[in-house]
Amino acid sequence: MPVRPTAAVLLVSILTAAATLTACSSSSGSDPDTLKVSFKQSTDNSIKVMDEFLAGIKTQFEKENPGKKVELVPIKAPDSEYYTKVQQMLRSPKTAPDLVYEDTFLINSDITSGYLKPLDPYLAKWPDWNQFIDTAKTAAKAEDGKTYGVPDGTDTRGLWFDKGIFAKAGLPTTWQPKTWDEVLDAARTIKRKVPDVTPLNVYTGKPAGEAATMQGFEMLLYGTNDGTTDPLYDTTTKKWIAGSQGFKDALDFVETVYQEKLGLDVSTALDPNIQTIVRGDLLPKGKLAIDLDGSWLPQDWLPGSGHEWPEWSQKLGLAHMPTQHGQAPGKVSMSGGWTWAIPAKAANPDLAFDFIKTMQTKANAKKWYVANSGIAVRKDVAEDPAYVAAQPGIKFFTDLVASTHYRPAFPAYPKVSTAIQEAMEGVTTGDKSVADAAKAYDEELQSAADGQVIQK
Repeated sequence: MPVRPTAAVLLVSILTAAATLTACSSSSGSDPDTLKVSFKQSTDNSIKVMDEFLAGIKTQFEKENPGKKVELVPIKAPDSEYYTKVQQMLRSPKTAPDLVYEDTFLINSDITSGYLKPLDPYLAKWPDWNQFIDTAKTAAKAEDGKTYGVPDGTDTRGLWFDKGIFAKAGLPTTWQPKTWDEVLDAARTIKRKVPDVTPLNVYTGKPAGEAATMQGFEMLLYGTNDGTTDPLYDTTTKKWIAGSQGFKDALDFVETVYQEKLGLDVSTALDPNIQTIVRGDLLPKGKLAIDLDGSWLPQDWLPGSGHEWPEWSQKLGLAHMPTQHGQAPGKVSMSGGWTWAIPAKAANPDLAFDFIKTMQTKANAKKWYVANSGIAVRKDVAEDPAYVAAQPGIKFFTDLVASTHYRPAFPAYPKVSTAIQEAMEGVTTGDKSVADAAKAYDEELQSAADGQVIQK
């Protein structure tokens, strides 16, 4: 497996990339006919879903707008590094692109920093905006009530499991656990009966970044109550929640997975490329029994992906993540997604929004949702039978939208997320007990949330 980079190595790589971007973008804004579009490129060289989609939109846009050119600016980095690089680019008109791909979890932080331009004047004149579902719209809306991004889809999460491994372990291939204990019991059975595979993957620690927080921890935390209140942020007092039993229970689940060796080897689990390892190697090669993961996985297995796996829908089963004790509503999912935003320092904002409109026609939106295994946020696409039938699993993950949760979209969230990752890493490595990791989180939370914390 690749060696986990040190903080110093990461810092050097980030600064070098920033310097390179500055050098190559020093003339940004000098050409009103060239649109710079920055996006997250997969760290897996064989995955070119976004590259190919944008290349097609670029061709269409340039044909429909004679004299205009589109320059695609890929940023190839793991999630945590991508966010850092984007923020560095947005600080200066010399490096700011005209259009940038923003994760919904970070967008409010960038809005508060003044890095993004409100899109309301454009949206008011764009009829297609009425096709977007309300929850997706709010994902890119700031506390000032303005909208700063156009979502290009959403996602949901659940349990992927290898039916062949389950059969070997004597477990049902129509598996649907009703409690956390049933998930762990299945993993223990697999460890005992099929010892040459990893029973269960739960993303953890800082190297996995937001994947650890969202696919891992929050899929647990949001299943510790009745689903009617947010266990991370109290909407009544507008304060972040510290000291909850649900938080400790979620950490205890993570600790159990890694201390009982039901999960990946710790060095692999804390590899920054862990998501690529899981999707590109472990699942397709039958080395992983259960994966707590997202709806988008099949994009890595489609024809031309480099990890082609046409049999995945026969080999893998899907189950929703249960609540802790099986209490109502019985299932848990988290949703996020990405948006296209226009930097405040963009040289060509009008042209940038025209590009968004081209990307987000019904036809192009459907093409993107299918290509990246995304969940539609346009109502007209979600109702299209061709979309529903386009790929196995789409209906399963689209149906989870009804019971899904969204992260608290506030500026402090990225820091809160990092504090969660640190707590997870502590119990994963065994360096901290659940009690000590929870206590350290509570202390970090005070700083991350500027003291806006409530005990529950």
